[in-house]
Amino acid sequence: MATVTTQASAAIFRPCASRTRFLTGSSGKLNREVSFRPSTSSSYNSFKVEAKKGQWLPGLASPDYLDGSLPGDNGFDPLGLAEDPENLKWFIQAELVNGRWAMLGVAGMLLPEVFTSIGILNVPKWYDAGKSEYFASSSTLFVIEFILFHYVEIRRWQDIKNPGSVNQDPIFKSYSLPPNKCGYPGGIFNPLNFAPTEEAKEKELANGRLAMLAFLGFIVQHNVTGKGPFDNLLQHISDPWHNTIIQTLSN
Repeated sequence: MATVTTQASAAIFRPCASRTRFLTGSSGKLNREVSFRPSTSSSYNSFKVEAKKGQWLPGLASPDYLDGSLPGDNGFDPLGLAEDPENLKWFIQAELVNGRWAMLGVAGMLLPEVFTSIGILNVPKWYDAGKSEYFASSSTLFVIEFILFHYVEIRRWQDIKNPGSVNQDPIFKSYSLPPNKCGYPGGIFNPLNFAPTEEAKEKELANGRLAMLAFLGFIVQHNVTGKGPFDNLLQHISDPWHNTIIQTLSN
């Protein structure tokens, strides 16, 4: 329920900044504070509205099986994927891994294009990178990637089915996870030793979800315009009144 606090009356209206958890990864409450400062008194009016955690759309009740205890849980599950607790364990890991790969993918698509455009690098655009020659053929690289991905995902699935069974890094033996935690040990995958706090988990999921949308946007953008995101941005900045999505779709 919203919490409203008022004190005295006033004549001068001063809005304060509001932040959403999606953008900042804060602890799950949407805060908006507006203060009224009187012209003849030191007292002021203020009210504070707090949105209930787990309501991705105000007024729409969250499913019973999503109680807001999981990081990033906003009650959004239109397909009912999280209804089965056993499947939910796998979906949590799947979203986390896909979000991390999306963040790497978006950086790998955008940064080389930016650095090539400003003259720091000279590499092909991400949509032409597959045409380049590498140390092995594309079919060989595919087989190597398939084996590596298959190995790590089988280990993840085994640890979900039997918690603690493969919670130790096979190479770096000093890295391990508690028996009730799924995923991968830290160490080489966490060189800065970030603490797995609830706030950090919220921020990682928010950035991962944004990266997945950005990755999809890059793909659609290239299919429509034939260019990468940075080239499209430069084109828009050169003539912002005419180089817009409206003109692009109307052509």
